[in-house]
Amino acid sequence: MKSSMKTLKGCKREIELDIDADEVMEEFNKIVAQFSSSAKIPGFRPGKVPKDLIKQKFYPEIKDSLINALVPKALNRELKAQNVNPVGMPVVTELNFKEGEPLHLKAQFEVWPEFELPQYKKIKVKQKKVTVAPKELEQSLEDLRAKSAEYVPVEGRGVADGDYVAVELKGKDLKTNRFLPLEKGIILAGHQDNEENLNKNLTGLNPGDERTFTIEHDKSHPNKKLAGKAIEYEMKVVSIKERTLPALDDEFAKGLGEFKDLKDLKEKIEKEITSAKEKAAKNEMVEEIIKEISDKLSVELPESVVEQEQVAVLKRMLSSRPQQNSSQEELEKLKIEGKGKAEQNLRNHLILQKVAEKEKLLVSDEELHEEFKKIASANNLSVAKVVESFNREGKREELRDNLALKKTVDFLVDNAIIER
Repeated sequence: MKSSMKTLKGCKREIELDIDADEVMEEFNKIVAQFSSSAKIPGFRPGKVPKDLIKQKFYPEIKDSLINALVPKALNRELKAQNVNPVGMPVVTELNFKEGEPLHLKAQFEVWPEFELPQYKKIKVKQKKVTVAPKELEQSLEDLRAKSAEYVPVEGRGVADGDYVAVELKGKDLKTNRFLPLEKGIILAGHQDNEENLNKNLTGLNPGDERTFTIEHDKSHPNKKLAGKAIEYEMKVVSIKERTLPALDDEFAKGLGEFKDLKDLKEKIEKEITSAKEKAAKNEMVEEIIKEISDKLSVELPESVVEQEQVAVLKRMLSSRPQQNSSQEELEKLKIEGKGKAEQNLRNHLILQKVAEKEKLLVSDEELHEEFKKIASANNLSVAKVVESFNREGKREELRDNLALKKTVDFLVDNAIIER
């Protein structure tokens, strides 16, 4: 098999090769025989159809089968022989086949760039100070109280701001006199997002009370069925509950199941906040270290991989934005920002991989097993169950790669000069 390879641009390569005529004809005859054995042609028994008639009747299908059988195998064999690892599947751009001659083809593909790392040890970074403000501790305690809140039926009074009110609402479009479907739901009385007229008419009502009122819905209302319409509502209060929070005391702490008293709870929350902040501070230092390496590095990236990463980045960016109709100009800005982040993500990944290679930061089977044990413990599963799950989903080596990257991150921090 004759072949040649050339660089087109950046990470793009083109391979041109000829598959030997003997190999082509051997496969061709095998496929013709397969067609002959299964073809049903009037006047001939299966397997007894003349070869020339099979070729005449099924030539396009035979040719397609031949290409599908030979081309991927030949490309894979030749790329392996030349120690080339393509990014994604090669795309065939030219293909010529004639019986009795070599099958000639050209294919294009991308490769990861080869590059030399700049200095990556003894990079100076500032130590990030980690402190826990009293407000942060208070907020965490309030969040825990909120999770333990109870909703108690109200007695002896009507609806007040902050109550959770179960209601039935029947609406009528005053322009068309059409009734809207009956709605049942819970309303947080007095909430700023409620319609002003709803809050006003809800206040003071008791269970069983009914009231009729009209709301002129704004044209920009998120519900298109209501936008710009005047709706008359008949509202009936079904029940009223108020949210009560537990007292912040030793009994509350003990009730959470793992704390001796309130002091113990506060200490453990503070430790958790500190640990999270230390992790975030370390991540910041790592980002600074990798950025300094990246800024000294000029490397082209495979366009197809950048596009894939850009799509993933844009999905994350859009999912974190409030739902809204963005203009074409805003979308174009997002695409540009997304592409920049995608390229940086890929450069960072390449840097970490290269450092791991250079420093031989491998993950042994023993270390992998220790990680399986941690995952099992955290999820209350047996180690065998976790290993079986990773193997079944084909994620064993992905976990090994992630652990190797973590090792590399630790290595960069350990070999940095941390200024206090």
